[in-house]
Parts: sequence; C-alpha cells; structure tokens
Amino acid sequence: MKLTVIGCGYLGATHAAAMAELGHQVLGMDTDTFKVEALNKGQAPFVERGLDDLLAKHTAVGNLRFTASYSEAAEFADIQFLGVGTPQQDGSGAYDLTHLHSAVRRLAPRLRDGALIIGKSTVPVGTVAQLRQTLDEHTPAGVSVRLAWSPEFLRESFAVQDTLEPDRIVLGIEDGDTSSEAAFRAVYADILTKGSPLIVTDMPTAELIKGAANAFLATKISFINAMAELCELTGADVQQLALALGYDQRIGAKGMRPGLGFGGGCLPKDLAGFTHRAEEIGANQAATLLRQVDVINQRRREHTVALARQALGGTLAGKRIAVWGAAFKANTDDIRDSPALAVADALHRAGAEVTVHDPAAMENARRAYPQLEYADDPASAVIGAALLLHLTDWPQYSDTDPATLLQHIAVPRAIDARGTLNPERWRTAGWTFHALGRP
Repeated sequence: MKLTVIGCGYLGATHAAAMAELGHQVLGMDTDTFKVEALNKGQAPFVERGLDDLLAKHTAVGNLRFTASYSEAAEFADIQFLGVGTPQQDGSGAYDLTHLHSAVRRLAPRLRDGALIIGKSTVPVGTVAQLRQTLDEHTPAGVSVRLAWSPEFLRESFAVQDTLEPDRIVLGIEDGDTSSEAAFRAVYADILTKGSPLIVTDMPTAELIKGAANAFLATKISFINAMAELCELTGADVQQLALALGYDQRIGAKGMRPGLGFGGGCLPKDLAGFTHRAEEIGANQAATLLRQVDVINQRRREHTVALARQALGGTLAGKRIAVWGAAFKANTDDIRDSPALAVADALHRAGAEVTVHDPAAMENARRAYPQLEYADDPASAVIGAALLLHLTDWPQYSDTDPATLLQHIAVPRAIDARGTLNPERWRTAGWTFHALGRP
C-alpha cells in the first residue's frame, strides 16, 4: 500500500521506517529540510536502536523516501498518518497543538476525496473533534475526508520493536466508519496476523487511552519511589520489596523500577497534559492524584542532591563530583527533562565542580548545559572526584570494575541513584557505597 507520514520527528520517522519494513511504499513529510535530507540518506537525527538500519535499508531500495512538500505528500497516497509533535506549552501543563492544527490546515486543501487521515500524535481528549472541524473548513467542496486516531505507545530505545511488535493497537473511529477500520486493518495486516490485539473504540476513548497509560506508568514509578523513601527510613531494601510486589500478577514488575524517577519527552509531558485536561473538565480529584505523582518524581532528584551534600560533609561548594549519565534513560541521546542532568545542574548551582560522562548524549548535554564539565570516558570523569553519582542506567556502567577506578578518584565514594550497580562488588573494592532505597 502507499502511505504518507506527516511529521518525521521521533514518532514519525520511526513509523515511516516500520511501515516500509512491513512492505508498504512510504513517503515521509517534514517541513525541516535538514531533517529530510538526513533521513533520505538513511540517517535518523537522533539515537534510536535499530532505526538507522531500517532507514538505510528502505531508502536504498526506494520504498521509503522523505519530502518537505505538502502537495507531494497529499498526491502520493490517500492514507495519511499524522506524527506531528505536540510539546508542552511554555509555562503551562497543556499540550501545544499549534503544529498539529497547522499541519491539518495545510494538508486539507490538497487531499483527494475519500482520503483517510490516521492521527498518531499524543493529544488531550477533545482534540479530534477540533481537527474534524478544521478538516471540514479547509477541504475543497465535494471532498470527503475520513479521520481516525491510533495513538502510539513507543518506548525510547525500543520504538522500532514497539511499532513492529506492539503489545496492543488502538484505533478510534468516527461513528459507523467501517471503511476506515478496514483500511487500517489492511495496513497492519502482518502485525495483526501475528497476534497483536486491536482495540477499536470511539474517538474520546482513543484520545484518553494514551494519556491514561502514561499517567498510570508514572504513578507506578512514583509509587515504588515513595516506597523507597520508606525503605531508607526503616533500613529496608526497596529492590527486594519491588521484586516481591512484581510477582503479584495484579501488579507486575514492568515499569516498577525504583530510583531517580522518570524523565524524557513523553512521560512528564503526557502526565502534565493529562493533569491539565482533567482540571479543565472538572475532574479535580483525579488531577490532585496526578499532581502528587509528579511531586514524588521531582522529590527523587532533590533527595539525590541532598544525599550528595550529606556524603560530602554538608556542603557542595568546591567539591568535585563525577556524574555517570546525561540521557534520561539508557540507549538514547535524549536529554529532555533528564533527571541526571537536573541533578548535575543542581549540584553545579550549589557550587560543586561537576564532570559528566554519557555514552551517547554528550553533544546534546554540552549544548544544553555548557556550564558543566564533560569527560570522554567513565574513568576520566572520576579523576580527582570526591563522589561518584550513577544517574543513568547504561549497561557499561554496571560492567565497569570499581577497583580500576580507585587510582583515579580522590575519595572512593558512590551513590547509585538507579539501583543497577552491585553494592557488594563496589564495597568489596573499597568504596563507600549508597543506593537509593537500600540499607
């Protein structure tokens, strides 16, 4: 089938490459000509595991290409996926839908009769109804355009896998629109044949599902971190507590990892947007719960800074601190709302000399936080430091032999804010070692 993907950032570029992998002819469209040029060369402008391989494979054979032209995008196919970004508004928890509405307005006059737009962007409930009005106002007379919504559930560093092997697919359709469902099933035929469940629902439910999923995941993370606070006060071990809870099938272990908390471009934004929309429609008790989820998450960063201050005798001024990690999670170069960099910056503002290392996010971190120092490898980061903070759970940090670092660090002292370093190994090597939520 021929498919167009409008908006080729993290979501759109991944979706376009995955659709090409399914055997479709795909044209990606984005107004950023530099991004289009890079994608046509088979290169993603961000780090995402496996994506460059897919881009290179399918741009080379010609079943995937990219353009900056709305006219070309509309002419290429009658099924148009919307992957336009919906960032958080400055100074507000609300989503910024400006780019999404603009894309629909610019696309609508160019569409042919019977075209199908399938939205994938994360939006607050009620947005699709607004977009339907925009379509009706801007499509040519006599042209009928169908609208459906299929929110994405991608995890950064697993986005390709989550697109091709999703644990569920959601499709919101307008009343009685069986033709859109049939077209959607044809696009996803290979995936559906392999057993991924498809939930077909109304538009408001489809809009709410994505926000509810991320709000629940954020709640789960904040819950286990609230338990970590109790563990630290009582001498209990949050890792063992989380393990025991995870065996309860009503709870499950996925997503319940104690530590520094969540960050990135999705969970914080979607939690804020979901909370803001709940407040707008008068669901005040739900909004109160969600606000506390965010409070707990932010407190983990503050607590880590407090632990660093305590470990260094009550003051951070003039102390050299090594930080392992800049990305908000491992296997990505994404530093949006990175807990690691938030902690590193707070330490710097308190007078500490902070040196950061990250396997993938160094350049992004340097641009956003030029006031920090950076090291090319984990060992160089700890040279002369009085404290090491482990803030992003890259596997290479867990694999590092702590004994080899003793010749570099001034004082062998470490705080593991991600819970993935082996305490016994580090203490046996001669380190004073503390992990969040553990005795």
